[in-house]
Amino acid sequence: MSIRRVNPYILLNGTAGKAIELYQTALGAKTEAMMHWGDGPGACTEVPAEHKNRVMHAMLRVGDDVLMLSDCPPDQPLTAGDTVQIALDFTDADEMSKAFDTLGAGGKVTCPIADQFWGAKFGTLTDAYGVRWMFNCEVKK
Repeated sequence: MSIRRVNPYILLNGTAGKAIELYQTALGAKTEAMMHWGDGPGACTEVPAEHKNRVMHAMLRVGDDVLMLSDCPPDQPLTAGDTVQIALDFTDADEMSKAFDTLGAGGKVTCPIADQFWGAKFGTLTDAYGVRWMFNCEVKK
């Protein structure tokens, strides 16, 4: 299988910036990447002004591992139990699609796999057991 990395992905409701500060202090986390909703292209930049500083995506290094997090889009508030997903980073898009289809059987696809502006194919689903998954594969240029 072409899975390069499996890591937790935390979704928050406008508090990701504060959570990052906490994880830096408590866990010694180092922020390796961060983008805000106001930094993205197209529909991402159409968020209300008061939400442009919400974190669209952040990657923190905690020891040898990665923790990712973001604020949900303002029009998609979270409910209890929806704050953690498992992110799978693939090296092969075909294998990712097969795993996506297999894991999604009996579950619910929330975002079909599609090309994304950050240079990857990406999709999300909830499996038949209620576990939420994110699939990502960088597109070779």
